[in-house]
Amino acid sequence: MKYLFKTLSILLFTGSAFFVTAQTIVAQSFTIRTTAYTHSEDDHLVYGKSTASGTQLQCNQQYTSAAADWSRFPLGTKFKIKGEPTIYVVDDYGIALVGTSTIDIYRPTTKAMNHWGVRTVEIEILKTGDIEKSRRILKSRGRFGFVKRMHTDMSRG
Repeated sequence: MKYLFKTLSILLFTGSAFFVTAQTIVAQSFTIRTTAYTHSEDDHLVYGKSTASGTQLQCNQQYTSAAADWSRFPLGTKFKIKGEPTIYVVDDYGIALVGTSTIDIYRPTTKAMNHWGVRTVEIEILKTGDIEKSRRILKSRGRFGFVKRMHTDMSRG
């Protein structure tokens, strides 16, 4: 199965593994659009290396940070890109990602960001993130329209 489904919390098993959260069932692997960002981009300078979750952006042997629409990929979602050893963790979000299934991969330099560019890749979800923690953080930042939209989209699930 290669899709992200919005549904009620149920467990389906048809010979393929599925991960379940309160709002989404995520097929074990599927194809997705990725872009890249870095902390030195103009629109990220005010945040420095801080993520929306309050941690520091990471790109090391343990994991690499990623940004996504938290209503689709909740905070803490862990995934791998097929064919790569790197584990990515969703710990950030971005205005351009809201309402999309695009994931923005953190890169520590502009050169590395530009090298990544835009890629369509197959990802494997290792662990679905914490939707309740995502909701709490988003609710506290509801004065921003794009954050309010993510929070609203989570509540519809």
